[in-house]
Amino acid sequence: MKQVLVRMPLRILAVISCLILSMNAFAQQISVKGHVVDATGEGIIGATVRVVGQSGGTITDLDGNFTIQANQGDNIQISYVGYKEVVVAAAPSVSVKMVANSENLDEVVVIGYGQVKKNDLTGSVTALGTDKLVKGAVTSATDMLVGQAAGVSVITDGGAPGSGATIRIRGGSSMSASNNPLIVIDGVPVDDGGINGMSNPLSIVNPNDIETFTILKDASATAIYGSRASNGVIIITTRKGQAGRVKVSYSGNVKLSTRKNEVDVMSANDFRNFVTSKFGEGSAQVAALGNSDTDWQKEIFRTSVSTDHNVSVSGAVPHMPYRVSVGYTDENGILKTSNMQRLTGAINLNPQLFDKHLNIQINVKGIYNTNRFADTGAVGLATQYDPTQPVYMDGSEYGNGYFMYLNQTNGKPIDIGLTNPVSILDSKSDKSTVYRSIGNIQLDYKFHFLPQLRANLNLGYDVSKGEGDVIIQDNSPMTWSSGNYKTGFGENTSYYQLKRDELLEFYLDYNNTFGVHNIDVMAGYSWQHFYSSDWTKYPYSAKFAEEKGQEYYKDGIENRTENYLISFFGRLNYSLLDRYLLTFTLRDDGSSRFSKHNRWGVFPSVALAWRINEEKFLKNVKWLSALKLRLGYGVTGQQNLNNGDYPYLARYSYSKAGANYYFGNTEYRLIAPQAYDENLKWEETKTWNVGLDFGFLKNRITGTFDYYYRKTDNLLNTVTAPAGTNFSNELLTNVGTLENKGIEFSLTAHPVVTKDWDWTISYNLSYNKNEITKLTFNDDPSYKGVIHGGIDGATGYNIMINAVNHPYNSFYVFEQMYDNNGRPIEGAYVDQNGDNKIDENDLIVYKKSAPNVFMGLSNQISYKNWDLSFALRASLGNYVYNNVQSNREAWDGSQMYDQTGFLKNRMTSAWVDDFKAGQYRSSFYVQKASFLRMDNITLGYTFDKLFNEKQNARVYFTVQNPFVITNYSGLDPEISGDGIDNNLYPRPISFLLGVNVNF
Repeated sequence: MKQVLVRMPLRILAVISCLILSMNAFAQQISVKGHVVDATGEGIIGATVRVVGQSGGTITDLDGNFTIQANQGDNIQISYVGYKEVVVAAAPSVSVKMVANSENLDEVVVIGYGQVKKNDLTGSVTALGTDKLVKGAVTSATDMLVGQAAGVSVITDGGAPGSGATIRIRGGSSMSASNNPLIVIDGVPVDDGGINGMSNPLSIVNPNDIETFTILKDASATAIYGSRASNGVIIITTRKGQAGRVKVSYSGNVKLSTRKNEVDVMSANDFRNFVTSKFGEGSAQVAALGNSDTDWQKEIFRTSVSTDHNVSVSGAVPHMPYRVSVGYTDENGILKTSNMQRLTGAINLNPQLFDKHLNIQINVKGIYNTNRFADTGAVGLATQYDPTQPVYMDGSEYGNGYFMYLNQTNGKPIDIGLTNPVSILDSKSDKSTVYRSIGNIQLDYKFHFLPQLRANLNLGYDVSKGEGDVIIQDNSPMTWSSGNYKTGFGENTSYYQLKRDELLEFYLDYNNTFGVHNIDVMAGYSWQHFYSSDWTKYPYSAKFAEEKGQEYYKDGIENRTENYLISFFGRLNYSLLDRYLLTFTLRDDGSSRFSKHNRWGVFPSVALAWRINEEKFLKNVKWLSALKLRLGYGVTGQQNLNNGDYPYLARYSYSKAGANYYFGNTEYRLIAPQAYDENLKWEETKTWNVGLDFGFLKNRITGTFDYYYRKTDNLLNTVTAPAGTNFSNELLTNVGTLENKGIEFSLTAHPVVTKDWDWTISYNLSYNKNEITKLTFNDDPSYKGVIHGGIDGATGYNIMINAVNHPYNSFYVFEQMYDNNGRPIEGAYVDQNGDNKIDENDLIVYKKSAPNVFMGLSNQISYKNWDLSFALRASLGNYVYNNVQSNREAWDGSQMYDQTGFLKNRMTSAWVDDFKAGQYRSSFYVQKASFLRMDNITLGYTFDKLFNEKQNARVYFTVQNPFVITNYSGLDPEISGDGIDNNLYPRPISFLLGVNVNF
């Protein structure tokens, strides 16, 4: 009883205490009513309002008002896109004025030799922050740019690990010289010529280290780089350390890749039926059939697993922010034996001395890259090899156990037989190792006695070394049926390359404001040295070296070369009333690649901009946030002629093997002069650009529209040289002109921004028309153009042309005729000149490989801690020559059956098209290849707190390349290069599971 009496008072006291606490809490809770306005006093609609430290919240109404429950002592946080976040103490009545975020208004964009506020840009420049990009399974910087910017086309070379890419900004500006943009990494212009042993030269930069891309597109933006800027400039800036606590980040993923589809060739049973139906039982063709059932495409492909790991540490010690990162990638391709392993490291130090008057940037990046390249010839052979034959065979001294075609008479290998595709992958080892480092130290000093004046010194380097060995096993099928010798020994190759670029740049910059005038003047000097040495050797295997008594089966090759580029440059930026803008640039380049008569070239540009929305007649238009008109003109050049470092000098070449001269018993190789033009100079591109930048509804919607016209003069072309004027009847010289004109449009919108939802959508559209307007010194009606584009299956046939009044890389074919059912009639072509015969004079310029329009759409939407993003891309009006189909349909003669006794598989379309002879130059095989591709879809979830508030993690799942919508009948409509579909390494569909952790 006492226990009960004792417990009752305790329970009563507990209940009373809870009531008192509840009443006290209730007494402290208040209803906060607030009003949120912008700098002009206009109410802000949809601003997010929440109590700091609590989940949930509310948004402002149409008048900028809100009501929220809080306790006394709480803080209220108000945020809105494009404005600085505001935190106020909870009170019954709150009035908040939000200020536009200076980080957006004064966002700094990196340009050539400096930086400028985004609002002050006068040229056509696109700045991309990598934190805003929709990321998929990327292994290089080029992967991140796909579909992200108007006017920028990025086509990867296929699905191989570490594969390169074709980047074009506003179409190509050349036919013979390079069309690649200039790449600048942390202030160092890098060589785009490639490195032996590495497919993608931009693999040097780990994507996780990249902070921003800046794409300079028109001449007013690019002319500061002079003779290297005709194809645009891409400036890559890597992440830097920041003052504050030490931050450690880890990102990693595992990726599963598999092939999406296959070339539609006949199965073993279908092929037997096809051969029998065409030639009948008892024929030699039927006798050549085997007894197996082999899916050769299945035999050479696999499902692969890849991993990627990256760790970074950033922070600051006194007066020096720093960032250090390490990354490791192990990527296996879906084609068996293909693999890339990459180890990257980056160090960034930013000491600030003399009261922050001296700012030092130290950047060092390095890569150790190993590759095992799979021979993509196996892809094409897998679609041709007889499916009735086995992968392996016993009882033959040839082929190392792999099936190969043998002569039925003497049992020896058929030297023109197709090579077993599985044996190509297993018997050929193509391995490389690449070391590369890019670095610089940049010192920027703001003078104490004149702080408006800065001096900047940049010392940089780019050093790479690539080496590798291609080893083919002796007696493998390849040694008997391919190569130059076909006598059973592996035609091995060893190679080495060293490339070294050195950079010194210095400039002075003066920036000051005088009342309504702002002037920024810069002048500088640049010196860059490029050196390259390489050798290639052709060793026997140890067995054959001993048997032949010599180490090499043919003479090696060794080269050394260098060139210099010296420049003087300057820029003037002038602003009046902060709304009338002028930019003038001038660069004077001197290149050792040209003779002293053509060594120097001047490249000027001028641009004007008008901030129309700052005028009085638009100042009070609330819905208009920004409106700027831009006009620009400039001249740029191209000095990378793809013709060596000394194209203007007389050159001599050794005679081919066997073409020798004897003095007595001594053999001497002959030396023959080559054609050259001592007056060669760089190609020169003039660009006119008009653009409009706009923003609506407090920059909830922003966009850009540009129209451009580009004309390249002094276009390089190989023309006929008058007899006796040179050492050849053909000469590469500056003779042509080429034009590009187009429009670009980009739009970014934030349709929904609430306390729980955030939706951002970006769209870009590009249209480009390319036309060659001159190719010879004088008009010559008989001159067809530059015919090129060799194809598989028809030696000596070229199906592409560069012709006057037509686009670059057009197709050159016979115009196919069709029956009433729309099927092609074999050998029936349009007689273009009406002479009642079909010959070379009936070939026509037909379609082109480049698209008319390409578009990109990226979408990012988040709900609380969930996020969903995707990236779509479309290409319209591009055509592809389907060489896979043109070489695998005809069935008569040697098209399908070789007289030595072997068969080649056919596509299933051979039943329908029923071509007896190959129609290689038929327009039927130039097929429309427009497409819509989903590049990636990503779903992620973020954990705000791991062990404390400063730690977070994000887990995500990505599907890369989930689908392509197209009418193209081939494997993939997206073909890099000249638009000939043959031996493409398929782009896989990939499933990626990843995590990002920040400590």
